[in-house]
Amino acid sequence: MRKKLSAFKATLPVATHLRTLVSSSVILVLTFLTGSVSAAADGPTDNQAQSVRPMPPPGIKIDDAVRAELQAEYDKLHILVEDLRKLKDPQRVKYLPDVEIFDKAVAIALNEDGFFEPRDVESARKLIREGTERALQLAGNNSVGWRLRMTDSGATVRGYRSKLDGSVQPYGVAWTSAKPSTRADVWCRGRAEKGLELQFIAKQLSSPDPLPSPGVLMIYPLGRYCNANKLAGEVDTLEVIEHAIAEYKIDRKQIAIRGFSMGGAAAWHLAVHYPDRWFAATPGAGFSETPQFLKVFQSETLAPAAYEQTLWQMYDCDKWALNLKNLPTIAYSGAIDKQKQAADVMAQACNDLPDGDAFELTHIIAPDTAHKITPEARDDIERRLNLIHSLGKYAELPKKLWFTTYTLKYNHCHWLTIDRLEQHWKQATVKADLTINGDIAVVQLQPTGVQELTVEFDANSLPESVTHLTFVFQDATPANFDYSSRVVTRRSDLSWQAKWRYDAKDKIWNRVSPLEQDVSLRKQHNLQGPIDDAFMDSFIFVPPSTTGQHPAIDAWVQSEMEHAVTQWHRQMRGDVRIVKADQLKEADIKGNNVVFWGDPKSNPKLTEILEKLPLKWTDRELSMGTNKVDASKHVPVMIYPNPLAPGRYIVLNSSFTYREYDYLNNARQVPKLPDWAIVDVTTAPDARWPGKVIAADFFDEDWKVKK
Repeated sequence: MRKKLSAFKATLPVATHLRTLVSSSVILVLTFLTGSVSAAADGPTDNQAQSVRPMPPPGIKIDDAVRAELQAEYDKLHILVEDLRKLKDPQRVKYLPDVEIFDKAVAIALNEDGFFEPRDVESARKLIREGTERALQLAGNNSVGWRLRMTDSGATVRGYRSKLDGSVQPYGVAWTSAKPSTRADVWCRGRAEKGLELQFIAKQLSSPDPLPSPGVLMIYPLGRYCNANKLAGEVDTLEVIEHAIAEYKIDRKQIAIRGFSMGGAAAWHLAVHYPDRWFAATPGAGFSETPQFLKVFQSETLAPAAYEQTLWQMYDCDKWALNLKNLPTIAYSGAIDKQKQAADVMAQACNDLPDGDAFELTHIIAPDTAHKITPEARDDIERRLNLIHSLGKYAELPKKLWFTTYTLKYNHCHWLTIDRLEQHWKQATVKADLTINGDIAVVQLQPTGVQELTVEFDANSLPESVTHLTFVFQDATPANFDYSSRVVTRRSDLSWQAKWRYDAKDKIWNRVSPLEQDVSLRKQHNLQGPIDDAFMDSFIFVPPSTTGQHPAIDAWVQSEMEHAVTQWHRQMRGDVRIVKADQLKEADIKGNNVVFWGDPKSNPKLTEILEKLPLKWTDRELSMGTNKVDASKHVPVMIYPNPLAPGRYIVLNSSFTYREYDYLNNARQVPKLPDWAIVDVTTAPDARWPGKVIAADFFDEDWKVKK
């Protein structure tokens, strides 16, 4: 049985109770940080790790009578929602999140200091009315009119249930009257520290901005609050798109990724990491990488550990600039906006690409303009975007691909998939060329830093006349190589697929038999780390069930798990699902990434798999490779493939790894720890680290300790 933290608290020994977290009837009520809010959203004043302002900021006090009135009206809505949750017919289950988002938004505002402006009171009233109306419609099984009929003009807010934590999440939809189209633009929002569910939903219902071009459906993700659509926010964006495709007549090939400010940063990130998901990208302002932006915009002095610097490559878009050759991109900046730096960096990266791959990035610059989009620039961007769409290139099979990656997390571009790297976090690149001549199609591949790749074409991709697909690799293949092995025929469903593996000894690319079943333990897509990757899919926490080997470790685990639950709620706008060790079922293990908290004594489920991990942990000593430390003062945090569930992770003693200091500037919000770390708990956790990190590293490509 899954429990919230308030229920889990009662299962621990008194000595190891978590500090009280008050639970409302709907959602955990969490108060964590207090303090004043600076006038600026970020800047040099936010470089002090010892005096971090809270995120979200404190709210304002509202009149007691007004609060009582809102609470009474909310209680009526909540009763309706609770009644709907008891109904199991598919129609009501499907559309229940469209109602629950209003319940959640108002509950958070009332119980978690979530009123920031006087107008938020009227917004709460509006959400209660809308939620009640929807609940009554759904209870009566009437037409769900809030979906927004495609022949109408207007705006609405939809809800879906996230795979990450089972929470309901909202997103906005807007439409202007015109002949219906199958195109959708995804607009990633700017930084809004006071933009929680209440404020977001109210804005999307009344005045979504920007409005879409005629004939275009605009989709506005919440993005799990204020993270530039990275990590859980990235998953939110992708889940929103899938939900919208299922609900509206959207062609997934006709989606543009767009945004400004923090949303511009999101658009850069989603463009370079998923270059085949969009027909175009229009990033405006924001940031495109971490170190240079923090120096320019934040005036921050950086002193990263080697693994931190390595992890920057995950989201430093300039390192991925080659991928924009696959994607029409229109960058925008105000001429006197500090955030012009983002597009300048990307323009330089595109210009500096080697081997004849350099190209000019289209960069619209509004003169004498700070941090806004001028009407003239907006019109120009829309004109260019509409022209790109009108060309219809999205419907054509691309004949040339350029793809680079640093991690198998992002490994796909159209008909090319990279399955294995020589080494994670080192640049890997594939250039691919498809030519068709009569009954023969030829795929030329130029891989660098890649050990295994797959080329796949759907049944309707290549002309029916094609009978053979020939592969040519630009490598040092011996002259006596039998090239007939590189000729591939059509499969039984009329599709084409060929997987290739590099033999470094003979310097030959050999085709992998389609009958081969590779069960080896190795890094692969969605099973490659770092620790934060576990929280980009469904996950659960398994807490300790008794006292552990050492009081200091117990106290640290208690504090850090509480911190993890609190911060997931505050920053990722959901609630961690917690399953007690003695109630953990096989379905829980196979269906989720499992986070074990505690040590071998306090968490029996951890003990069961410990011998299958590259970690030795007794009551006296903790060792990872050559790193051996006193177990009474140190704790491991790590990610590893779950020995009990292929394709799933186990995590020890960690949630997402950036902390309060990093909330204050979105460019900081990148993974802070690699695949494993050893933490000295005699140094207290702070706004940057869970303690003193005395050792940390990535596992190798076979999930082995490097040293």
